[in-house]
Amino acid sequence: MVPLKSDWSTDLLRGQFVADDQVVIVGAGIGGLASAIDLAAMGFGVTVIERAKHAGGKVREVTIGDAPIDCGPTVFTMRWVFDQLFASANAALEDYLTLTPLETLARHAWSECERFDLFADPARTADAVAKFSGPEEGRRFLAFCADARTIYRTLKVPFLASSRPNPLTLAGRIGLHRYAALLGIRPFETMWGALSKYFHDQRLRQLFGRYATYSGSSPFAAPATLMLIAHVEQDGVWTIDGGMQRLAEALEKLARAKGVSFRFGEEVRRIVIKNRIAGAVELTSGERIEAGAIIVNADASALADGAFGYDAARASRPLPAKDRSLAAVTWAMTAETQGFELQRHNVFFSHDYAAEFDEIFRQRQLPRSPTVYICAQDRLNGAERTGPERLMMLVNAPPIGDQKHFTHEEIAACESQVFSLLERCGLLVLAQQVSVTQPSDFHRMFPATGGALYGRASHGWTAAFRRPASKTNISGLYLAGGSTHPGAGVPMAALSGRLAAMRLVADRASIRTSVRAGMSGGISTASATTDALRSR
Repeated sequence: MVPLKSDWSTDLLRGQFVADDQVVIVGAGIGGLASAIDLAAMGFGVTVIERAKHAGGKVREVTIGDAPIDCGPTVFTMRWVFDQLFASANAALEDYLTLTPLETLARHAWSECERFDLFADPARTADAVAKFSGPEEGRRFLAFCADARTIYRTLKVPFLASSRPNPLTLAGRIGLHRYAALLGIRPFETMWGALSKYFHDQRLRQLFGRYATYSGSSPFAAPATLMLIAHVEQDGVWTIDGGMQRLAEALEKLARAKGVSFRFGEEVRRIVIKNRIAGAVELTSGERIEAGAIIVNADASALADGAFGYDAARASRPLPAKDRSLAAVTWAMTAETQGFELQRHNVFFSHDYAAEFDEIFRQRQLPRSPTVYICAQDRLNGAERTGPERLMMLVNAPPIGDQKHFTHEEIAACESQVFSLLERCGLLVLAQQVSVTQPSDFHRMFPATGGALYGRASHGWTAAFRRPASKTNISGLYLAGGSTHPGAGVPMAALSGRLAAMRLVADRASIRTSVRAGMSGGISTASATTDALRSR
């Protein structure tokens, strides 16, 4: 399998498949939508079955009064993933969405007098670091940025945009002769340990260590490789006019334009497998839909847990509860704020970061002093705001939603700690209407997860190689979504969907090649693909 290509090799593959090739995609999350677009663009008949009433998966809105509030992912990065996806379908992202780049990536606070803004411009951030923590720290920040950029560029093609490797194949893709590059991705150091070498100011270690939570992990256990997320943000963070749900709607619209059929409010009861070949799905209504291939865009744990039948459960291994990523408690609200000028993204840090992650991952309890993230969804690039506004507030939580429902008193105690921290940082939140979601709610929405929002936690150097791959051990059955390779997050889920589609296409081409010797088999665009990705 080769890395993704901006034109998706459509011309090469078009015509190799008959029009009645049918694919069923279970789940209309970002990964499933990406698979649907790619396959439909190549002439497959695609049906997407989604038990919810709309597309999006973990990209979701909660409506408070008449105010829609993003309560899933709130950050749009790695735009190139979606530019390539739309281009593969002869469309343009900007024709479907209005995107605005952020100048201030996030505002951070530890107390009323300790505030720090992280900017899209690294030079501007370096100046801010120097003023906040001293000139030497500013210079170390630039070294950190350079190393994060190197890690990202080293892994972009051979890992992020390619089929799941093992350690040896990844080394081969990077180049065994590139010994320095192999060591440079820093898989054997913890993120916290590496950050301690760059930043002497513990507040900055907290700030950049928080990137580990983007994959649902602890900076004290995640590999330093995740430093690459710092470069991802510096490469661009955008807001989507109307909220993140508009991304799911845009992908659905593009998919429909390519002929994809959607069936919302319907649920797959069983994937029909015979002789280790997936050939149909059965709905809870009893209807059976035949398919030449099936892509499951759900948490891989749900497959292993038997949500799609006993035979399909053999296609995925159960994820031990101890290996789950972070869950969350979220508050969606309309509120008035005073004292602290919010940016779009804001982080209020606890003073004992190590204790916070110990309580979540080892003690399996809500942290007594949690770090708080607030997305102020009516704020854009420093524009002033008066009157009520839409806020989504989040604290990390243990993924035990299948074992425990936190009581009203436990949530209230956590909420009290949250508002106390905000007040110490100078922010007064006068909430008007509030909707709370906790790990047991996420577990109900995303079965077999315990509320974990990112699949497997990225703890230890082998974790990245243990995520499920696109191809299962059952012929015709594939996986996509944030719990599979290459990882969690909106762009990564889209990449997983494209990888699942590519694997399916490559398997079909291989089968046809073995039958028709006159057809030169497979996808042979690795060189062009690599050049295309490296140029971006």
